[in-house]
Amino acid sequence: MGKKLHTKKRYNILAMLFITVVINYLDRSNISIAAPELRKDLGIDTIQMGYIFAAFSWTYALLQIPGGIIADKIKSRVLYAFVLTFWSIATLLQGFANSFVLLIGLRGSIGVFEAPSYPINNLVVSRWFPENERASAIAIYTSGQFLGLAFLTPLLAAIQNYMGWRGLFIVSGIIGIVWAGIWYYYYRDPKDHKSVSEAELNLILEGGGITETNKKHQNAEKFNWGDLKYAFIYRKLWGIYIGQFCLGATTMFFLTWFPTYLIEYRGLNFLETGFLGSIPFLAAFFGVLLSGFTSDFLVKKGFSAEISRKVPIIFGMLLSTIIIGANYTSDTFFVILFLALAFFGNGLASIAWVFVSLLAPAKHLGLIGGTFNFIGGLSGVVVSIVIGFLVEDGDFRPALFFVGAIALLGFLSYTFVVGKVERIEIKE
Repeated sequence: MGKKLHTKKRYNILAMLFITVVINYLDRSNISIAAPELRKDLGIDTIQMGYIFAAFSWTYALLQIPGGIIADKIKSRVLYAFVLTFWSIATLLQGFANSFVLLIGLRGSIGVFEAPSYPINNLVVSRWFPENERASAIAIYTSGQFLGLAFLTPLLAAIQNYMGWRGLFIVSGIIGIVWAGIWYYYYRDPKDHKSVSEAELNLILEGGGITETNKKHQNAEKFNWGDLKYAFIYRKLWGIYIGQFCLGATTMFFLTWFPTYLIEYRGLNFLETGFLGSIPFLAAFFGVLLSGFTSDFLVKKGFSAEISRKVPIIFGMLLSTIIIGANYTSDTFFVILFLALAFFGNGLASIAWVFVSLLAPAKHLGLIGGTFNFIGGLSGVVVSIVIGFLVEDGDFRPALFFVGAIALLGFLSYTFVVGKVERIEIKE
């Protein structure tokens, strides 16, 4: 019979990406769990807390383009292990913070070192997966941010309940440092992976995977700062950039202010918040998986990219606007229902990274990915700070209207700005 069709080592790589994304979002969001108690201990008000939440997003967003460029130039095995180690150290050190200024600095440091993470994720998937499997692969690793937080939120709440908010940061940091060593030991690009069959490599290459073989001539080229223009001169790229900003707005609400909303505005206790707060994350997990597998199924059935790739995102962004419904009920069941439906919609739209793979010029995947995540990351700055001001008097209703309106803008951007889904060819 000869060799198997392929060794399917790409799924092992995908499992590693999934775990890395879980840890990535654990270290982004643990401060949301810590926030109510941290504010009491350190005497921090909502406006200051908004700036602490935003500190991560400032550096994370500003370094997305450099992070994308670095991701194109340094082996993913080395770069991911390096940045994972240092953002985990910064996470751990938050457990010893005793001031507003120190928390700002440490949150900003986490943003610095997490900046290359999603460009690396996209490059790893682009190298390891043929195009007709890519949305599913992106959906699986992206779901890590939701499934991980769905199950970790109650656990994080319990850790804080028994070890305090300082213990929460210390445990989170240790987990990341251990995983950095595991990533470095096990990860390899396809051409360097000793147990990948030639058949699997051919499957990846012939299916449009960006392997080292078909990028060899590109790696010889030095980065030219003039290439930056290619990230900003195309309307369709601006369409996905705006969409990613709007997608990030809903995500950032759940990663930052959500536990505070449940505790201080809805009156839930800490452990109730841990368990009920996990429901929207679980809904988002199912949303992103449904979106990714449905999208790839439609591609394999011959539907156009406009249908198979855009429809789940457009519908998801529109569904996210239902977050506003929570303003019109005082029943905890319906509050959680509206929030879960909104985050389910956010999950449906979270395969948006597939558009970087589909639209970006092949030799600028990291650059375009960095720009995409840079503009998406700006939502963390805007949303965190604006909500801090909007809820200063304790009323979260304006904040939910704000988040819902941004989701509507994302729906409009993907519907009317992105246009035809095809790779941009640079004419030089």
